[in-house]
Amino acid sequence: MTSHRHPTGSDEGPAAGLSGPHAPDPRAAVRLSLMVGALGVVFGDIGTSPIYTLQTVFNPGDPHPVPVSTENVYGVVSLVFWSVMIIVTVTYVLLAMRADNDGEGGIMALITLLRRWSGQRGARAAGILAALGIFGASLFFGDSMITPAISVLSAVEGLKVVEPSLGGAVVPITAVIIVVLFLVQRRGTAAVGRVFGPIMIAWFLAIGACGVVGIADHPEILKALSPTYAAGFLYGHFGTAFFALAAVVLAVTGAEALYADMGHFGRRPITRAWLFLVFPACVLSYLGQGALILADPGNISSPFFLLVPGWGRWPMVLLATAATVIASQAVITGAYSVTSQAAQLGYLPRLRIAHTSESAVGQVYVPWINWLLMVSVLTLVFAFRSSAALAFAFGMAVTGTITITTLLFFYVARAKWGTPRWLIGTGAALLLTVDLLFVAANLTKLVHGAWLPLLIGLTVFTVMTTWQRGRELVTAERARREGPLEEFIEELRAKEATTLRVPGTAVFLNRGKETAPLAMRANLEHNHVRHDHVVILAITTEPVPRVPADRRITVDGLGYADDGIVHVTAHVGYMETPDVPGVLAALDPASTEGPLQLDEASYFLSTIELRRGTAPTMAPWRKRLFIATSYITADAAEYFGLPRDRTVIMGSHIEV
Repeated sequence: MTSHRHPTGSDEGPAAGLSGPHAPDPRAAVRLSLMVGALGVVFGDIGTSPIYTLQTVFNPGDPHPVPVSTENVYGVVSLVFWSVMIIVTVTYVLLAMRADNDGEGGIMALITLLRRWSGQRGARAAGILAALGIFGASLFFGDSMITPAISVLSAVEGLKVVEPSLGGAVVPITAVIIVVLFLVQRRGTAAVGRVFGPIMIAWFLAIGACGVVGIADHPEILKALSPTYAAGFLYGHFGTAFFALAAVVLAVTGAEALYADMGHFGRRPITRAWLFLVFPACVLSYLGQGALILADPGNISSPFFLLVPGWGRWPMVLLATAATVIASQAVITGAYSVTSQAAQLGYLPRLRIAHTSESAVGQVYVPWINWLLMVSVLTLVFAFRSSAALAFAFGMAVTGTITITTLLFFYVARAKWGTPRWLIGTGAALLLTVDLLFVAANLTKLVHGAWLPLLIGLTVFTVMTTWQRGRELVTAERARREGPLEEFIEELRAKEATTLRVPGTAVFLNRGKETAPLAMRANLEHNHVRHDHVVILAITTEPVPRVPADRRITVDGLGYADDGIVHVTAHVGYMETPDVPGVLAALDPASTEGPLQLDEASYFLSTIELRRGTAPTMAPWRKRLFIATSYITADAAEYFGLPRDRTVIMGSHIEV
């Protein structure tokens, strides 16, 4: 596969056409803008983990609490640092983000690459890994529901530190913030990023500065940066360290969002923002909190806010609330990306997807997913009512997704790049050992809430695999009923004497050029009529914002220049709304075997009514699920801009 540079990516070097040593470089401005946007969208989740990670590790209410001691604090802080280094910096930033599907990242992109590069000999293994990848994507939806709930709750709970009497207002305030967050999503990722970016810059500078203050009071905490403390804690106190991993994993929540959101901003802006600002700031905060706990072991209830000077706690609560709203943004936009890719791969129905940027194909907004997430997040907030209760559930979704991503990446690295087996084996063994330790630790919290993301993941996985299977059955049956287009044209000519030609123009929308539209076949077989002019129209969306006029339309006479039937392929950009009447108005009458009467043209859509049949194609409950899922498919007439009063929907039913 030829690697395509992401539309938002950039090359190094001065811009063409400028001269002089002080000439402004527009590329630099674009890079800076993308970095700021990435800070506002991508890093909110992982950037707000310092609020609750160490607090959760030493939480005395944990089913397996970690006692506060000097040795344990050094060990935990060292584990946090090296977990972030190995999982986020190495696994995602340095490795996984290089495996992109034309600029798109995330598990769905890896599944696409698996299909493309597995080959015949590895088809079975690729199929198993693809199914595993779908489950990983399903877990990410669980992450997308839990992250906004736990993040915003943890920040608003800071009110109890500065004003204990406000404890009862935490849940209502959280709910209001979440509703507002989801209401603004339709404005688009770029607009949200421009607003959130400067806030996140202030956030990272603030938590880094507070961390420095804490380190200055107890500089010995810097020794925790040595891997010997993490290793010593694991091997010397394995029982304690193992259970601590279930909370330490909270430090890497948001790693998958970095990868899933790569299509929004490109790899380079995300990598630079992580290495030069986000990672250092988070590490300083963890070290500062560790120093605070060492100095006063009683400061474990909320070490993040207690690290802030008294005069700055109210501003920090407000800033943390804003930052956790942005944390929610990271997984919300990631969910949009995963949904869009899943629909393209056939794991979800065609949903209404709004593209919100002219410069990045990956910036999308999916209304149906937006409202589903909002309802789910609010349900979690009112059900759990505290970040501590949700923390037990949080890690399972994260560790499961990370482990599956790592596994798929190494398979793609071998299949796509031909990486030597010994290097694949060594890297996979090291990284998967770390990932599986986290998975095992989080399984110990199964009865305490870890079941929730597994239930969500299993539900989404069932919906996606059921839709894929049902779609395969329907597509095969529909293709059989439609039949080849060329044969249908020949059949139409043979029946010319018995077919009534009526004046006017008929436009039949079709999926492509290989098969005959069902509506056209039904019109001929049942009504024995055809229009003087027939246009079979297929819409193809290209991965560019707009298609030039000279490349927009391709016309094929289908072998005959006198029958009034033509096939038109309309190429549209991803920023363009398909406008069928507009496309037809641009056609040259010479290419359509005569002028089209568009003011009175009739538009025909082929539709399929799904029914539950008796054939043993799927289990009865899966058939019902498939049919129910089909009801959320976007309305075709509205999507293609067809005039309602002249649109005829025809087709047939198919049993599944």
